[in-house]
Amino acid sequence: MQLIATALLIKGSLLTAPLQAEAPNSLNPDEKSAGFVSLFNGHDLNGWSHAGNWTVADGVITRTGSGGSLVYTKAKVPDDFELRFEWKVAPGSNSGVYYRPTQYEYQILDNEVHGDGINPRTSAGALYFCMAPVKEATKPAGEWNTGRIVCKGTVIQHWMNGEKIIDFDHANSDRAADMERLQKLGIQLAAPSAFPWLQNRGDPVWFRSIRMRAIPDSEDIGHTPLEQP
Repeated sequence: MQLIATALLIKGSLLTAPLQAEAPNSLNPDEKSAGFVSLFNGHDLNGWSHAGNWTVADGVITRTGSGGSLVYTKAKVPDDFELRFEWKVAPGSNSGVYYRPTQYEYQILDNEVHGDGINPRTSAGALYFCMAPVKEATKPAGEWNTGRIVCKGTVIQHWMNGEKIIDFDHANSDRAADMERLQKLGIQLAAPSAFPWLQNRGDPVWFRSIRMRAIPDSEDIGHTPLEQP
């Protein structure tokens, strides 16, 4: 059985370790003990709002036509949180996962074909337009990727397929240029809470195993700034 990276809470620290994969859209034992909640039950879009342009097939969320994004309305993203999900795209597809107001976007993309893959700040896993991943860690179009977003206080981390690709503190003066780019998009840094949503850019995209938890105050998320490309 395939191994995946999962979080273990040891003495208040967030660590990663391999664990046998569970079936898609289910929680493994460590996720249950850490307080994760599934946002997608694998059967229908209960708890999600859309314009009739998203559907579920074979335990997977996908878009079916033109229209807006898919918004989870049962609960907002906590101020300090971890969001995990699996995604894949068709060749050339573009989408995104939004987790804070306005343009806090984890970019979903086929880097090989789509033009946004040329610019690291708009490539897969980027904090869109603001922060580039430190490395290319995506799988080819048509294969499943594991995404992970961890935010605590002013620290933001993006992970791709078990590798940390973004880790920065937006209160750090060294990140002033990145924050200026975010603010040009209208982002309000002091407004962290929002409903999570999946972007519809008109391209084929698939999501599953979407789960989220609040991070307790006592937990150390292991912030280590990464050298940006």
